[in-house]
Amino acid sequence: MFTWKRFFLTALLVLTLTACAASAPAASETTVVVSSADTVTQVNVETAASTAEALAENAAPHAVASDGVVNEAEATAIMLNGDAIRVVGEGVTVTGKTATVTEAGAYTLSGALVEGQIIVDVADEGLVRLVLNGVDIRNSSGAAINVVKAESVLIVLADNTENYLADGANYVFASADTDEPNAALFSASDLTIAGQGALTVQGNYNDGIASKDGLIIAGGALTVTAVDDGIRGKDYLVVQGGALNITAQGDGLKADNEEDATKGYILVEAGTLNITAGGDAIEAQTDVSIVDGAFNLTAGGGSNSRVAETESAKGIKAGVSLNIDGGAFVISTADDALHSNASLTINGGVYTLSTGDDGLHADAVLTINGGDIAIMQSYEGLESAVITVNAGEIHIVASDDGINVAGGADGSGLWPGGQQGGGFGQDTFTYTGDYYLYVNGGYMVVEAAGDGVDVNGAVEMTDGVILVNGPTAQMNGALDYEASFNLMGGLIVAAGSSGMAQAPGSASGQASVLIYFTATQPAGTLVHIQNSLGEDVLTFAPSKDFQSLVFSSAELVNGETYEIYLGGGSTGAGVDGLYSGGEYQPGAAYATFSISGAVTTVGVGGRSPGRRP
Repeated sequence: MFTWKRFFLTALLVLTLTACAASAPAASETTVVVSSADTVTQVNVETAASTAEALAENAAPHAVASDGVVNEAEATAIMLNGDAIRVVGEGVTVTGKTATVTEAGAYTLSGALVEGQIIVDVADEGLVRLVLNGVDIRNSSGAAINVVKAESVLIVLADNTENYLADGANYVFASADTDEPNAALFSASDLTIAGQGALTVQGNYNDGIASKDGLIIAGGALTVTAVDDGIRGKDYLVVQGGALNITAQGDGLKADNEEDATKGYILVEAGTLNITAGGDAIEAQTDVSIVDGAFNLTAGGGSNSRVAETESAKGIKAGVSLNIDGGAFVISTADDALHSNASLTINGGVYTLSTGDDGLHADAVLTINGGDIAIMQSYEGLESAVITVNAGEIHIVASDDGINVAGGADGSGLWPGGQQGGGFGQDTFTYTGDYYLYVNGGYMVVEAAGDGVDVNGAVEMTDGVILVNGPTAQMNGALDYEASFNLMGGLIVAAGSSGMAQAPGSASGQASVLIYFTATQPAGTLVHIQNSLGEDVLTFAPSKDFQSLVFSSAELVNGETYEIYLGGGSTGAGVDGLYSGGEYQPGAAYATFSISGAVTTVGVGGRSPGRRP
């Protein structure tokens, strides 16, 4: 089964081999090699800047009828009465407990039907409107509503009505060769759900609501429970509004067209989504694009649960690109909270994430242009081959690395026994290009048991703030990079153990100081640096025990002399351990140093500044 058709904007399929190969990425794109048991596909990825840009490459969704309001006097009435069906009007045939709509037009449904079914089988063109006006339809041997054929179907949930659909655990099919329908509300055609009423769907056989074509949810209060996927639109699933409450043993929302690269996407424009899923809360074969909305997502039992390494239990998962412009997100997952098999771009939004693996993961490119991101629990906070932070506020708590720039072949994210700390299992992607961390702005606070910032490549920093409360174990460092760290601007304060401490590189345009303390300092101890005029340059209280500290800012001037104090107090405002304003109340004078060159070292530690051992 071919599952990788496209990565956003450019997708170059160049290899079908049994071994991996790759080339260096161009300046505006990144190369990732995606491997399965029998194929290797190299793909060039150009990152989408917004949801609109991502959607431009997707097939347009079907048009939603503007005249969703139905004149009931002109509509055909389908009245359900237990084990009987009465029809007033044209376009419907009744056989026993089955009513079949055979013509395009408007139909109103009301009442209860036991062991019955509504079928839509319309050969001619035109929209079929079904108004659910307080229905209760149950069918133990098949779908409650089955759209066999139609150009397009609009289901309107009448205002102030409660509607209920349920199927059974065992279907009776007309032929052994067919496996459809497979949902309590099933459509083989484009389907739209709208209105201000409520709909409860119980999917006992497979999915709750499913469309083999496109599915648009324009409104309504939907409560869906399913033994597999909650709501599935094969070609696309678009949520324009409404309130969705989904409990699914499989995925919550799903789009899975594997044959057309422009389909298999999910778009959320607005709405409230509360999803509890055994698998992924939201999963798309290609893109997931989010404009706005309120999301409360739980996957795989939440962040303190574990699922099998072969299972996926992510919050939001995109096969190609995940783009978020805004919204409010509360996510608890056994697997990654936000995940893309290629690119992940965040332009805004408020995030509270708790995960058993990565907070934000992209196989190739992770870009953060804004937003307020709080990763409360994770194995690794941010992970990708290339990470760019341009803006936003990011707080990370990680049991291993806070920021990890690497590929899946580096051994990161192993179960206990591979690396310390746990994690969901080694990442399955294989990236063989260059690894980069670009920091051009933003505000990042990292609390990590492993490396605070771990880059298996190069770091370029021009602006922004990085505060690290790093490891206490000597095998890790607050900053850990392999190739180079070119620091041209911004603020860095990175506290941690001394055994593997690194400062930015010697070719940097902005000066930094690496301080090794002779003894481990307790958490909360103020580190104060002032210049020769007695002016404050830094007052910082690490949240963990520390024996080294890296500091860099534009206030470190070549040739200037500075004093270091430990302890004492401050009348200033402390945020994330960093104090501003007020006065420093001196503790113990520790050392004096003068800036000479890009990196100045105070004391003796485990390895030379700017170099791995």
